[in-house]
Amino acid sequence: MNTENYTGTFYKYQGTGNDFVMIDNRNGQFPVNQPFIEHLCDRRFGIGADGLILLQNDPDYDFRMVYFNADGREGSMCGNGGRCTVRFAEDLGIFSHSTTFIAVDGEHKATASTEVISLKMGEVHSIERHETYDFMNTGSPHYVQYVTDIKNFDVYNEGKHIRYAEEWVKRGGTNVNFVEVIDAETIYVRTYERGVEDETYSCGTGVTACALSASLRLNMQSPIKVITKGGNLQVSFNEDFTEVYLVGPANKVFTGNL
Repeated sequence: MNTENYTGTFYKYQGTGNDFVMIDNRNGQFPVNQPFIEHLCDRRFGIGADGLILLQNDPDYDFRMVYFNADGREGSMCGNGGRCTVRFAEDLGIFSHSTTFIAVDGEHKATASTEVISLKMGEVHSIERHETYDFMNTGSPHYVQYVTDIKNFDVYNEGKHIRYAEEWVKRGGTNVNFVEVIDAETIYVRTYERGVEDETYSCGTGVTACALSASLRLNMQSPIKVITKGGNLQVSFNEDFTEVYLVGPANKVFTGNL
């Protein structure tokens, strides 16, 4: 399909400042084209977003979520994007209160209230404990490092340095999270996201990884409250890291036409 001739409605959603262009693609007409998606996500020449999400039909689920990073390439699971997609599906009348959908990392369940979306995350993989950092895959790969004075920490340069270090490039890249412990039940998280190649206001899979790391490293108990630049989230989980839920607000910002 010629993207220059594509017309359609888009929706802008955000979950704790992590923002997405949302497309109702149940008719299958959206042109999946890397330069076009990158253009739409551009904050100066396009709509502007951390990523673009297609909501599509699936014969076995309420819907399918397909996520693209701001660079236009299809990405791994996005937790805040998942919560925004659930709110989008609710707004479209696809479900009421609870839903089950499919994403790149498998099946997800979620519930929606007026205030928050509670999203069940996928299985946690590849947990690594190191002296100065933890690493795990919570739907996307995440490096977790603890710091002090996080509000003044140079997330962009330090995150970029780690993200492009030879070890992580060889392993396909990683997102980089910096964490400060606020109190016995609260952490503050800032994240450099691959694909966006910058700090985002919030990262759902990153927040999840940081909460699980805090449980491992500091014996913090579920649920863990998480502060991000874009707002507050909560992560709950069982001791064996099953039944992991990411909970927080997700809302429509505006609607427009391409």
